[in-house]
Amino acid sequence: MSFTLTPARRRTAAAILTAALLVPLAACGSDDDKKDTGAKASASGSASGAPKADLTVLAAASLTDVFKTAGAAYEKENPGTKVTFSFAGSQELAAQVKQGAPADALVTADTKTMDGLKGDTGAPTVIAKNRLVIATGKGNPEKVENLKDLADTKLKVVLAAPEVPVGRYSKQILDAQKIEVKPVSQEPNVRAVLSKVELGEADAGLVYKTDVATAADKVDAVDIPDAQNAVASYPAATLKASKHSAAAEAFVKWLSTPEAQKILSDAGFQQP
Repeated sequence: MSFTLTPARRRTAAAILTAALLVPLAACGSDDDKKDTGAKASASGSASGAPKADLTVLAAASLTDVFKTAGAAYEKENPGTKVTFSFAGSQELAAQVKQGAPADALVTADTKTMDGLKGDTGAPTVIAKNRLVIATGKGNPEKVENLKDLADTKLKVVLAAPEVPVGRYSKQILDAQKIEVKPVSQEPNVRAVLSKVELGEADAGLVYKTDVATAADKVDAVDIPDAQNAVASYPAATLKASKHSAAAEAFVKWLSTPEAQKILSDAGFQQP
């Protein structure tokens, strides 16, 4: 029995054959697309698109604990990127920037210090805020109740130096209340003030609320009413001298993301 293809049947057969030949080609194209996508992700450094780099971030001393947590989270989210922090008083960090210290980003504990570096940084973004408290020894042995108590000459009070942001904030709130305090020492950063109180070398000191939280087993905090307090702002910016500008910008932007903001909030920092 012979079988003859009509013109209509020949067109149908040809269509089926063409479709069958295109299936493996489409599959190959899909694999190539996947490889290309993977290559692009690898080049960018992570699924989030942040370039790979070894970043050095200069950060205010009061960020020591929280930024260690934040840095680990960022590295986990961006494989191939390493973030190294250098912590110090904001005024010291500013001096390092002016001296050309190799770094990629800067986070200070005040806007004044950051504003003084406009020629060296990108546009800053405030990532968090903070408030001051009176740090005392555990159990508050000297029964410090308020700012006025710090004027007692029998009390050993330690403050940060006036050129340090927390020292400037301290002077601001004490002057506003017309309280004269004669500190036994003036320290280069807020963690040095906290350390003096922790070690019993001072009865009280003015520090950030978040600092006391890092040493809750050694010190107590006496709250300062908002009307008598100062609000510290933490601006972050890239450094123009950075050799990893794109990666630095990605990190600075990440500090304002919900994930980073939660880390900061959990440590006691206020939302910007």
